[in-house]
Parts: sequence; structure tokens; C-alpha cells
Amino acid sequence: MDTPLLIIFTRNPVKGKVKTRLAASTNEDFALNIYRKLREHTRLAAFESGADLAVYYTDYLPENDIFYGSRTQTFLQKGRDLGSRMLNAFTQGFSDSYQRIILVGTDCPGLTGELLSEAFELLLHKSALLGPATDGGYYLIGMRSLLPELFIGKQWSTSTVCREAIAVLKHHSVDYSLLPTLPDIDTIEDLGNFNLS
Repeated sequence: MDTPLLIIFTRNPVKGKVKTRLAASTNEDFALNIYRKLREHTRLAAFESGADLAVYYTDYLPENDIFYGSRTQTFLQKGRDLGSRMLNAFTQGFSDSYQRIILVGTDCPGLTGELLSEAFELLLHKSALLGPATDGGYYLIGMRSLLPELFIGKQWSTSTVCREAIAVLKHHSVDYSLLPTLPDIDTIEDLGNFNLS
């Protein structure tokens, strides 16, 4: 199967359950509004990428959603932590015969269709990709084959997540590329120059 797969991890957009750190310094309505705009931004980039979509929700499968389309599959996230949930999603994608898979969240306003297209092109030549986030995590991870060690036994939401992932790739002699470093939106300070409000 030559068509690549874009996995999107999204929270169900429910007031009080999204962008809680942002809500703590603003309010829940503001945080929900920002999250909806981030999801819409991610949707546009995803549809422009030309990839098939696998959208993974945290709590329930909605009857309708902005990500739904003719090339969209929907799933519930399964696993005890973020790593196991990502591993399960990649495992599903590879078992469905996809050969180039990228996973993103819905927190990165710098994500574009062009960037995703370039990332999938890179996966024709590289075995793995990481898109570092300014907070030390990553906003994107892509692979041509499964490497469970990237996801098992890791501490998430720390400033060393991306660095540790690079160390795993090097340890396993995986040929990888790094994409441009971009910010995620988690706090009021992160909003910075982005006109999302």
C-alpha cells in the first residue's frame, strides 16, 4: 500500500477536559475555544497532506466530527499511558499494511499540509522521523517499521522526551531525520505570537 497513513491523537472537545493548564490561567470556555481552533488547524493540514487518516479519540467515538471524511478511520485510544496508546496505534497501522506512518497530536499550530507532505516524502528514504517541540517533547513521530522501544517504559510530558527518543533510534542504528522544531500550545505563554484566540 503506497498511500501513507496519518494517525491523529485528539481529545474529545469537551469543556473542562481539554487544555486544562491553559484553562487554569484563563477559563474553561477560552481553553475549549483554543482547542477547537487547534483541531481545525490540524484538520486542514491533515486533509492537505493527501494521506489516509486514522483518528484516535480519548473518550468516545463521536457521531460526527471535523476529521470525518472518505479517507478517515476512527478508533478509541487504548493503553495505560501515552506510550502504550501510541504503540497500539502504530501496531494497528502496520497491521493494516501501511508502510509509511506518521502520528501527530492536535496541539501544534505550526503543523501544515506542506510539512506533513514533506515528512511523508522523507519516509521514502529514512526509517524514522521526529518533529521536536520547543518544550522537549515531539509534535510528530514517523516510522516505516515498528520500534516498540520508542514507547515502552518512558516518562511522558518531560523536557527529555525527544532527546530520549533520539537516543533509542541511535542505539538501534535507525536512519532518522529531524523536522523543524515547533511549539505546542499548552499554556497561556505558549499562545505567544499565534493568533488562535
